[in-house]
Amino acid sequence: MTVVDAEVAAMAQALHAARRSGVPIEPLTDSHADMTMADAYRVQQDLVARLLADGDRVVGYKLGLTSAPMQKMLGVDSPDFAPVLASHVHADNAEIEADAFINPRVEAEIALVLREDLAGPDCTALDVARAVGGAVSAIEIVDSRIADWRIKLADTIADLASSGAIVLGSAVAPVDGVDLRLVGMVFTRDGDVIATGAGAAALGSPLSAIAWLVNTLHEVGESLRAGQFVMTGALHAAVGIEPGQVFRAEIDRLGPVALRVV
Repeated sequence: MTVVDAEVAAMAQALHAARRSGVPIEPLTDSHADMTMADAYRVQQDLVARLLADGDRVVGYKLGLTSAPMQKMLGVDSPDFAPVLASHVHADNAEIEADAFINPRVEAEIALVLREDLAGPDCTALDVARAVGGAVSAIEIVDSRIADWRIKLADTIADLASSGAIVLGSAVAPVDGVDLRLVGMVFTRDGDVIATGAGAAALGSPLSAIAWLVNTLHEVGESLRAGQFVMTGALHAAVGIEPGQVFRAEIDRLGPVALRVV
């Protein structure tokens, strides 16, 4: 049974309150076992509307669960997406407060910046390549308003794809002639290597990941705009954070990006 509008609003309100209070809620799918992806995106849209009413704005999109390690970690079998809000974006070497989140984890990603609009329904990786103006090294803090990360796919979709914060590198690198599938990444914590990866972890290629996003957005009447950026998905399994730690991602051809947890 499709979730009715009043239930959508109630779930969005609960997630909105959890973001403000820092107190997690029980999985939405516990009380709505038949909740579909379409229902979850309705909750997400309601939640975004509430955040925009608070004064925020959409500056891009994030893809989640594009890599096999992340899908395995959370027991799901499909990517998801959500808008990126301006308040979530930080500059390179940002200091991020651990207690601003509920149960945060970090992951390194490739972010692509658009110089042209992109719309579905038949967007291809080649279309994306033509529209991309450059790439940026990025670190994402993922967080869940669902207690103990006990999520199913519908839970994380509704919760803005488990978004927390994003730290972007200081330079946009040109990608003409660069095979983003083969771009390698080294992720360190306090100078020690804790993960490695490559662009191919994101649905086979960051370009293919964005094509999936564009075609999926078309189904809900949305598209990507020039000037927006897209987080194309984790290149490794996310790791937990503690105050005092410094994380740094070095991505071939794109340069480094770092954050300090305080």
